[in-house]
Amino acid sequence: MNFQSPTVRGHLAMLLFSALVAGSFALGARAANLIDPAALNAVRFMLASLIIGTIVFVGPGIKRRDISAPWRYLVLGGLFAVYFVTMFEGLKTAAPVSASAVFTLTPVLSAGFGWLLLRQVTTPRMAAALILAAGGAVWVIFRGDVDAIIVFQIGRGEMIFFIGVVAHALYTPLIKLLNRGEKPLVFTLGMMVAGFILLSIYGAESLLETDFTSLPPIVWITLAYITIFASATTFFLLQYAAMHLKAAKVMAYTYLVPAWVIAWEIALGGPMISAAIMAGIAAVIVALLMLLAD
Repeated sequence: MNFQSPTVRGHLAMLLFSALVAGSFALGARAANLIDPAALNAVRFMLASLIIGTIVFVGPGIKRRDISAPWRYLVLGGLFAVYFVTMFEGLKTAAPVSASAVFTLTPVLSAGFGWLLLRQVTTPRMAAALILAAGGAVWVIFRGDVDAIIVFQIGRGEMIFFIGVVAHALYTPLIKLLNRGEKPLVFTLGMMVAGFILLSIYGAESLLETDFTSLPPIVWITLAYITIFASATTFFLLQYAAMHLKAAKVMAYTYLVPAWVIAWEIALGGPMISAAIMAGIAAVIVALLMLLAD
């Protein structure tokens, strides 16, 4: 494997992305009912902007062309703000693994948006890999229980989060469409600052009403995690991968999220993984290897 290849690095970036995103579901479910989602994510975008902004100013800096057409950042920041707010709103009632099931709809939606916006065509090989990965993900989500799959019902939390999933799927091809040569770090900073501004306006009331000094430790742990790992880091990973991979390939890695969520749940004291679930994880890994070999 050529680790110097931008394509290979793009795949590795999304592998790490999927693991970090899974942590948001596991920790988010434990904090969702303790703070308003808009307030939590406004603070998250602000802190992430400070972190990535420091890196940008110390490193590549910001050029005049980087701030041209600021509406691009508002569009992208708005889409990600919708995704994160609906995610935490959905996690108020949806279980982490169930919410991650909704997240696995992203690749199909992203492939559709990729065709509409960029005319990116999904090859038969990629389609087969996506189908195999989807099947493995569903098997993992329902823990190998056929009866559970048959009686599948969508709850309120899952329906709310689906709105955010659509926004996330649209975000991926728009990165390549709207980028005008800005470096990933700079582009990420612009998007995060825009997201913070929009969330501050939308969640102004909840921000003023939230007593941050009395929040339980799990909220601060979740905030620290989603700020450092599930915001600044994943935003950069997604930006980098989207510039070197097709939209459908980028979002294909979301099929790994349910498996990662189960691993997170076990690490946080949940039950061990059964052999049936491992079979589903194996199917997902095979599908991703098909994509990696392409």
